[in-house]
Amino acid sequence: MFNRELSWLTFDRRVLELAEDGSVPLLERVRFLSIVSSNLDEFFEIRVAGLMQQEESATHPATREFLQEVLRQAHALVDAQQACWRDQLLPALAKEGIVVKAKEQLDDADRAELSPRFDRDILPALTPLAIDPSHPFPVLTNKGLYLLAQLRDPETGEVRRAVVPIPRVLPRVLSLGSGAKRSFTLLSLVIELFVDRLFPGLDVLGSWAFRITRNSDLYVDEEESGNLLETIEDEIRNLRKGAPVRLEIETQAPEEEVTWLLKSIGLGADNAFRSAGPVNMVRLSSLIDQVGRPDLLYPSFAPVLSPDFTDPQKLYSRIAKHDLLLHHPYESFNPVVDFIRQAARDESVVAIKLTLYRTSGDSPVVEALKEAARNGKQVTALVELRARFDELNNIEWARQLEEAGAHVVYGLAGLKTHCKACLVVRQEKGGLRRYAHLGTGNYNPKTARLYTDFSLFTADEEVTADVGLLFNVLTGNLAKPKFKHLLVAPFDLHRGIIDLINAEASAAQHGRKATIFAKVNSLVDPDVIKALYKASQAGVKIDLVVRGVCCLIPGVAGKSENIRVRSVLGRFLEHSRLFRFENAGGDPVILMGSADWMPRNFLRRVECIFPIRSKHLRKRVEQEILGTYAERLGDAKFLQPEGAYRSALEVGRRGPSAQDAFLGMANHLQPEPVSAAPKARGRSVRRPR
Repeated sequence: MFNRELSWLTFDRRVLELAEDGSVPLLERVRFLSIVSSNLDEFFEIRVAGLMQQEESATHPATREFLQEVLRQAHALVDAQQACWRDQLLPALAKEGIVVKAKEQLDDADRAELSPRFDRDILPALTPLAIDPSHPFPVLTNKGLYLLAQLRDPETGEVRRAVVPIPRVLPRVLSLGSGAKRSFTLLSLVIELFVDRLFPGLDVLGSWAFRITRNSDLYVDEEESGNLLETIEDEIRNLRKGAPVRLEIETQAPEEEVTWLLKSIGLGADNAFRSAGPVNMVRLSSLIDQVGRPDLLYPSFAPVLSPDFTDPQKLYSRIAKHDLLLHHPYESFNPVVDFIRQAARDESVVAIKLTLYRTSGDSPVVEALKEAARNGKQVTALVELRARFDELNNIEWARQLEEAGAHVVYGLAGLKTHCKACLVVRQEKGGLRRYAHLGTGNYNPKTARLYTDFSLFTADEEVTADVGLLFNVLTGNLAKPKFKHLLVAPFDLHRGIIDLINAEASAAQHGRKATIFAKVNSLVDPDVIKALYKASQAGVKIDLVVRGVCCLIPGVAGKSENIRVRSVLGRFLEHSRLFRFENAGGDPVILMGSADWMPRNFLRRVECIFPIRSKHLRKRVEQEILGTYAERLGDAKFLQPEGAYRSALEVGRRGPSAQDAFLGMANHLQPEPVSAAPKARGRSVRRPR
């Protein structure tokens, strides 16, 4: 198996290749460059932090050697990222009239403009922190931006140091001039330019921007926790004091200052990363908005509405007749919101149940649930408080829902609730009837415009009965549920997937056609990989689309020569999970859901994989979606046995991509109303959430 950490870095290298690709719109390349930094932040906060903890407690030298190899490859990636900014993007931006100035490029006119702005808009927000025997080294915030200043007392000649925190509220990219002479520079450079004003009476020998990354994994003992919500709040506050795992600092900083800084925070030299460009490239994405050049972005796109969804008032009657499927972001997420909003206002609806893992800051889904509770519906919200980096947001949503009268629960002890499900119960002529929405992505309208996902609406009595059982498990802590159509982790998903793989191997051994298609974000689970190897050896043709981490090694003679692995990166984040098995008894089985093929998804999360049972929808998935992924390889790179990724096309050629094809298919449908479309923001190839 490939190593998980090194595979993660290989994924980030493929994201960087999009920033280096001249055929990608220029400002989108800047966005991809910022995504690499965002991904690396999480990589250090979680994966490197874990490796460092293992290294501290381990006695085997291989643990230290592996950590050093991870850091070596991370350094190489950061060096390539800095080179991309310096050698490719800066010159390309300048050719388009978008000049980003370094400190030495700020001329007298720039200084004259910046001086009063610094005094008015920046200086009042800065608080220098002296470091001396009476002022110990301060606690520095995770991923906060700081300035290290070296100072000298002109009377005594004493050399001192100080740290200047740069508040997060200040914009990191500043505009200079106007019209044709407009340019940009970095906030940290402006502060360095006028840093002497913070230290009157002292000589400033130098100042350098730096940033510290800390261990950000939550450690919560649920059995010892009297109140999970309050415990997680306390733990989040403690994260600011998590162990440092990385120092990023400007290249110009003298070696002795870097050494002193590393000693002050307790890090080794291998964990220091020098930056010739911006210390935090995540914030470069703000340049995209300031520039205002849509011609340097992907063409604008509005998700579409199929005829089944143009009238929200008829949504439930249509679902009652047949299952409906949406393919986001090509098709609008609005019907998902309408599904919940209509339920909140429908007098026939008696109950709404929903899982909430991540949502947007102004979530219409949460507002609809609050409205439903105020309207007297029985509203049950499964809010996952441990959704990484969204813990505080979810705590706030939980409190708001409780205040509105909803019943809020936090799932099963020791398990994250990651499944995406909503169940609506209506009183109809024949009695109570259940309607369900099952998805592969979060109830988040904003990311639904950036991530590829599926939404299934169904009133199928057998499937909705399983969804009802799923919610009873989450709220009632049922020990051994028996699902008929859903595969649910941690109960039967792992075994079910392996059984489906083994069924293909058995079919191949008996001379029948045997194929597997699986599209996931990550493939890590050893048992699933072993089953895939055995299926390949039996003759099963296996096509895997794995966007990020992949520990399976394809193309090994006698072991995995029948396995093809490709990664699809592009304008949208490939987030959907989709599976097809040829021999599940009768017709091939098509499945979708929330789970990647990783131990955490199989064993430590509540996940839901659901079948596509409608013949019409199965035909659509086979022809439009699976067929497109098979035929359109312009955005695909294939994993090689040695671990490299190579394009299916000749070097320098770009062929038709799957995402372009899906955009084309959507063009014949009706675009959603402009007023309902939030402005697309954020990251498009982030790590899975």
